Amino acid sequence: MIVDLPNTTTSAISKTLVKIREEGGAVALGRVLTLIITTNLGEEEEAIEAANEASREHPMRIIVVSTGPDDKKAEARVDAQIRVGGDAGAGEVVVVKAYGAAASDQESLVTGLLLPDAPVVAWWPGAAPAAVSQSPVGRIAHRRITDAAASSNPLKALATITESYRPGDTDFAWTRLTLWRAQLAAVLDQPPFEPVTGVEVHGTADSPSTVLLAAWLQQALQVPVTLGVSGKSHGSSGIQGVKLIRKSGAIELERTMANIATLVQPNQPTHDLSLPRRGLRDCLAEELRRLDPDDLFGEVIVNGVGKLGKPGRVKRAAKTKA
Repeated sequence: MIVDLPNTTTSAISKTLVKIREEGGAVALGRVLTLIITTNLGEEEEAIEAANEASREHPMRIIVVSTGPDDKKAEARVDAQIRVGGDAGAGEVVVVKAYGAAASDQESLVTGLLLPDAPVVAWWPGAAPAAVSQSPVGRIAHRRITDAAASSNPLKALATITESYRPGDTDFAWTRLTLWRAQLAAVLDQPPFEPVTGVEVHGTADSPSTVLLAAWLQQALQVPVTLGVSGKSHGSSGIQGVKLIRKSGAIELERTMANIATLVQPNQPTHDLSLPRRGLRDCLAEELRRLDPDDLFGEVIVNGVGKLGKPGRVKRAAKTKA
């Protein structure tokens, strides 16, 4: 069911939610959190679709705050839409579109719509404020999710996160590393149990995930990491491969085609492994599984990234995303 509320107020939206709950059943029961999505006008649907899918694992109220350019001459107006039932996954969706001066105070737009006594998670699927923890929505959130790869300058966005990080912040560039980290940890958990003496990580020049993977490996293994970058191939970007250097030979995990990585180890057969690029739904669902600060991400982003050496060029063509 979809209910449109043109030229409305937060109070009217809240009353309509109560009315829908009374007429259609206790919609809010079982909701475990409130997810606030902050996006630009016209860019809401992809994020809503991902949140709807994630809500099947984490029942929640989804509040989408959409604003446009800061136009002081535009008429101050708030339009809203409420989606429940089949149009809202396992949750309920409130889309709030603010224009003119009404868009200047996002906190007031959402405060009256939050689920009582439930954690608040904020997500910026596109460009994010310079310091998300100090933003109007970020101030009321327990966790704050950004996506550096979605910005116009991903590495600059990653640098901004390192400067402004506060416990509770996280980024999908880190979440996309989960499968890589798990696979590399599994390889090192097998004999021979030799120390790693060096690491090489390479990917495209605009990949924040490549930087974070290199920083994590340097922090975890306490060895020098060489970060290599290369150009794009067929418009793709991201992590391309990792080499772990040990006395008995190098372990190489190279993504050679879409969703498939090749694992090469000394004195063992070569294996092809499933290593797909994670979509918004998977990344969001993973981040919603924890509502406490991700201390490891904080350690890597604050201390690890700055210790990496300057990236060098490698003559490899990127084939897939990470």
